Amino acid sequence: MTTTLETAMPTAADAIAGRTGRIDWAAVATALDRQGSAILPGLLMPNDCAAISGLYPDDSRFRSHVVMARHGFGQGAYKYFARPLPDLVAALRGQIYPHLAAIANGWAARMGLDVRYPDDHASFLARCHAAGQTRPTPLLLEYGPGDYNCLHQDLYGALAFPLQLAVLLQRPGAEAVVAAGDADFSGGEFVLTEQRPRMQSRAEVVPLGQGDAVVFAVNQRPVRGTRGDYRVTMRHGVSRVRAGRRHTLGIIFHDAQ
Repeated sequence: MTTTLETAMPTAADAIAGRTGRIDWAAVATALDRQGSAILPGLLMPNDCAAISGLYPDDSRFRSHVVMARHGFGQGAYKYFARPLPDLVAALRGQIYPHLAAIANGWAARMGLDVRYPDDHASFLARCHAAGQTRPTPLLLEYGPGDYNCLHQDLYGALAFPLQLAVLLQRPGAEAVVAAGDADFSGGEFVLTEQRPRMQSRAEVVPLGQGDAVVFAVNQRPVRGTRGDYRVTMRHGVSRVRAGRRHTLGIIFHDAQ
């Protein structure tokens, strides 16, 4: 049988499926239960990161451009992808969702929520669209020196999937390393905060390298207490970039109104 070049080349979906298949999802679930986040090391290769980051100047690939300072969100900017989503972005959304749906359903049961998430992403999107949430939410964020992202939650309507993903597309390092050309930016750490009932907020900095992804709670997550599970509220943001330029790919699994 003759194999054409087109059939021999792996697709973005094939590549992402291979990488997600090697992830220890039980360990991811444990980390999410412990601290509300989990790192997926090397989810994207450097060439993947460069390809996605390189889309930022092409406004035809995006449906909306948000300058954070205009809305009090921080400093920097981000763009929401238009349909059709880039193959790699669509593959990440579709391939990772089923692994997270099982975790999300466990969380919903523990928090006493009357919601269950379908096994496949297409079915969940159909539910969003039936509720009037039809706009795609994957986004590409750009930060320069002095830019930051205030603590927030990515909720775009009544329906929200409780977990999301952020992938760092540039190489982090110290300012001197950036100046020497061996890193793309310094500062700009991914930050999570957790507010437990009747307690002070707890902050955590999540260390990421280029191509690493962090899975984290969008809004609330369950925590095991002495009298059973209770809910804590999560927010996320990015600390001030000190030098260079930082791009992040955000994968949100629900669509927006």
